[in-house]
Amino acid sequence: MFNHKILRTFSGGFIASFFVTLIMTQAACTRKTTEGENTLNTVVRANVKGLDPIYASDVYSNTVVSQIYETLLQYHYLKRPLELQPLLAESLPTVSTDGLVHTFKIRKGVKFHDSEAFPDGKGREITSQDFVYSWKRLMDPSNSSDGAWIFEGRIAGLDAWRNGISKKEATFDSPIEGLQTPDNHTLVIKLTKPFYQLHYVLALGYASVVPKEAVDKYGKEFLNHPVGTGPFKFENWVRNSRIVLLKNPEWLGHTYPTEGELTDEANGLLKDAGKKIPFIDKVVIHEIIEDQPAWLKFQQGELDTLNIPKDNFDSAVVNNQLSPEMKKKGIKLEVTVEPDVTYTSFNMLDPLVGKNENLRKAISYGEDTATAIQKFYNGRAVSAQSPIPPGVDAYDPEFKNPYKEFNVSKAKEFLAKAGFPEGKGLPELVYSTTNTSTAAQMAELFKINMEKIGVKIKIEATSWPQFTEKVRDKKAQIWGIAWLADYPDAENFLQLLYGKNVSPGPNGSNFVDPSFDQLYEKAALLPPGPERTQVYRKMRDIVVEKSPWVPGVHRLGYQMYQGWLDNFKSHSIINGSFKYYKVRPNKYNSLGPNWVSIDHFPNSTFFSWAKLQLSILGEAGQPNKRSQV
Repeated sequence: MFNHKILRTFSGGFIASFFVTLIMTQAACTRKTTEGENTLNTVVRANVKGLDPIYASDVYSNTVVSQIYETLLQYHYLKRPLELQPLLAESLPTVSTDGLVHTFKIRKGVKFHDSEAFPDGKGREITSQDFVYSWKRLMDPSNSSDGAWIFEGRIAGLDAWRNGISKKEATFDSPIEGLQTPDNHTLVIKLTKPFYQLHYVLALGYASVVPKEAVDKYGKEFLNHPVGTGPFKFENWVRNSRIVLLKNPEWLGHTYPTEGELTDEANGLLKDAGKKIPFIDKVVIHEIIEDQPAWLKFQQGELDTLNIPKDNFDSAVVNNQLSPEMKKKGIKLEVTVEPDVTYTSFNMLDPLVGKNENLRKAISYGEDTATAIQKFYNGRAVSAQSPIPPGVDAYDPEFKNPYKEFNVSKAKEFLAKAGFPEGKGLPELVYSTTNTSTAAQMAELFKINMEKIGVKIKIEATSWPQFTEKVRDKKAQIWGIAWLADYPDAENFLQLLYGKNVSPGPNGSNFVDPSFDQLYEKAALLPPGPERTQVYRKMRDIVVEKSPWVPGVHRLGYQMYQGWLDNFKSHSIINGSFKYYKVRPNKYNSLGPNWVSIDHFPNSTFFSWAKLQLSILGEAGQPNKRSQV
């Protein structure tokens, strides 16, 4: 930042004038708020692939997409356990007694964002037909959407239409029995069989409504020109740098929740109850891959929220509470149990790892999860024994995976069973990962552990979009990845291994097992209850025995946020949260001058004096505000 060795060569009087001016300049450049502007600065930790909801399969793209686009249903922002509520629907649907017919009434007056795609540049009102178009587009095989799995085999006539489209025997104008629109504001969904997760998937970004006019105008570039109905509209995107969204003045809107958990009122989460949202005028989503630049920006007040990077955890959290230094800066901490699982995945189509179960089990025995938890998660995780995480049906804290043990001897035993004693004759295996520092360190630990058992690993690191494309194209051999729940049901994790969901669907491992698939289809017909739980656990046992994955960990989320950010409550399943946040620029002043990044400068008499001058400036009412873009 500053070179204090050079500064010390100036004379005293000049130092005072020069340095105070320099501090004021720095504060003005990084902290001054544009008059009347109310901006949320947040971050995604990978490069965003695009802004088309039918491809929003990862948390990074979905973070942005869910602010721009909307679905029929959403989750209540404050209630736990999670509870669905209407968004673009007027109310929750009426459902027939057999559970096969779901009728939605669409809110009147909701409009798409203003866009050049419309004849007069003004967004038009959405209709029930827009949902039919959007879901047909999701299912169109030519689009190869990651999200087609949410409707496959579910809606009467939709799969037949999909086959017809691929054979050029149907068009987008062809009717579908299971998607009917009696009028412009009524949508009737007819299922082929009970689907107890239907309302959950209708809250996913994949089910967002999009305008045909914008898709027609922009074609393949639609992913760079999003047009939704949400509280924020797209402004601009500097690729691999930042995405800017602006408050949508035409948003029909909702109000802030008036109820939540018992502790929400005491935590200040209900003081805006009943007020119209959104509270912020602008959202800047920074794409920052590396940990330390993100940490520095947060420490300087240039980001409002951040998951604590592993290398900074000990300086931020002491005895599971914020450190005194963080508290002094007004920073707050929220700890959540994430319904997620990390795992090492094998491509079951690969002629080597996919066809050799004993090789996969040898690799499983060779993974040192305990070291990974301490080294990469600061102890903020528990070892995963299966795909099913805590917090969802069928999770069993007593269940132990017999192959989930770091045991070099057993690993070598299974490697010999695989036909490669001491690794002899085994070609070098390729481990794919992303090009972040943490991912690189994780990959290196995997490589070191594999060398201990006689397996040679070549690491191939690429950007997140390139990495996901490799998995989608079935070209990866072994890779590490994580899955955060889309909805609170074990089915959402087990569908990652369903045979009909192979790439480009969510089953990136391309695992196909008839017994597993039969149980999956049986569970889909069962309501929540003991019988379905037992079916889920049988599926779990098949996955453990066949080992298409090596389960990693279930993580705890440690998220920090600035003292000037109100109404912050996180849950990895809830999308579109930014509309509830409130940023108070004037609140920065109350945190005091200790916030300013001068605290990070070398400790010396000179810098102590500079801090004093800055303190005097702050007390005198000079510019001393949180950073804005």
